[in-house]
Amino acid sequence: MKLDSLTDAVGEWLRGTGPESDIVMSSRVRLARNVAQHPFVSRMSEQDRAEAERFLRERIAAAPVGSQLEYIDVGRLEEIDRQLLVERQLISREHADAQGARGVAIDGLEQVSLMINEEDHLRIQCMHSGLDLRGAWEQIKVVDDQIGRVVPYAFHPRWGYLTACPTNVGTGIRVSVMLHLPALVITRQIDKVFRSLHKISLAVRGLYGEGSQAMGDFYQISNQTTLGKTEEELVEQVGDVVPVLIDYERRAREFLVRETQQNVHDQVSRAYGILRTAQTITAEETMQLLSRVRMGVLLGLIGDVKIADINSLLIRTQPAHLQKLRGVELDTKDRNIERARYLRRHFEGGTSPASPN
Repeated sequence: MKLDSLTDAVGEWLRGTGPESDIVMSSRVRLARNVAQHPFVSRMSEQDRAEAERFLRERIAAAPVGSQLEYIDVGRLEEIDRQLLVERQLISREHADAQGARGVAIDGLEQVSLMINEEDHLRIQCMHSGLDLRGAWEQIKVVDDQIGRVVPYAFHPRWGYLTACPTNVGTGIRVSVMLHLPALVITRQIDKVFRSLHKISLAVRGLYGEGSQAMGDFYQISNQTTLGKTEEELVEQVGDVVPVLIDYERRAREFLVRETQQNVHDQVSRAYGILRTAQTITAEETMQLLSRVRMGVLLGLIGDVKIADINSLLIRTQPAHLQKLRGVELDTKDRNIERARYLRRHFEGGTSPASPN
C-alpha cells in the first residue's frame, strides 16, 4: 500500500453516510488476541518479536481474509508515515511509538485493520461509519473466526482469551463509538453526562482513544470491562446507551437554536470566517473551529458545505496528513501556515452562513 494514497482517499468511516452520522462519527469493535505458548509482547526479546511478527503475517495471509488485506511493515516506516496511520485510526499511538518488529494489515475500505505486536500479539479492529456497532461486530466475528482457524489463540476455559492487560481478559473486546457532542459542551452538560457513563462502567476518551485528550468536542465512548459478559452483551451495552446520548445532543442543539440562536450563529460565523481567512492556525484550533462549522452545517446555518468534507478536513489538517499532502516535512510554525493555506483553498468560493431568522 502506498501511504501517499491515503491522503487522497476517504476511509469508509469518514464518509458520514452511516446511521445517525450527524452525531456518531464511527462505530468500532476491537478484539485483543495472543498466540498460545508465546510470551506477551512486553516480555519478548527482539528475536521473539520478529518470530511472532513473521508467524502472524504468514498465517493471516493464508486465511481467506488475507487476500483482502495489504500488509505494512510498521517497524520500517518513517515517523511521519507511522503518524499518518495513527491519524487515520488504523494503528494506535503505542503501536506507532513502539520498537522492534511490528506491522498492520489493512483492507481497501479502511474498515478492517490488524495490528501485530502492539500491546498484544494481535489486535483486530473493524470500523464502520455512523452508528453501526452490529455491522462492525458481525464483520469482526468473521475475521476473528478465519484467523482463529490458522492461529492458536491463548485461551483458558475459565478466564477466556488471555491478554497482556488484565482489563481485557475474557472476551478481549472493546466496543466504542466516536461522538460529536458540541451542543452538550456549549450548554455545559457534558460533565454530567460523563459522570453518568462512568457509573455504568463506560469509559470516555479522546479522538485517538486511551490516553488522548478530547479535541473539537469529539469523544470515544467504550466498555471498560471484558470479563463476566459475552461479546453480544457488551455490544448491546454500548449500543443501548448511544441513542440516549444522541437524544441529549439533539435536544441541546434544539435548545441552542431556540433560546440562543444569535449566539450560536455568531459562534458558527466566527469559526467559518477564521477557517476561510486565517494566515496561520494550529491543529487544535482547527479541530475546534471545524467542530463548530460541522454543527452549523447540521443546524442549517451554513449551506453548500458537505459533512463528508468537514470529516475529511478533520483528518487532512492533522500534522502528518498535511505534510504528506505538501510533500515535505515541516516544522510546527510552517505546518500552521500550510494548514491555514490548505483551509483557505478548500473554502474558497464557499457559501457564507445564513442569516438567523
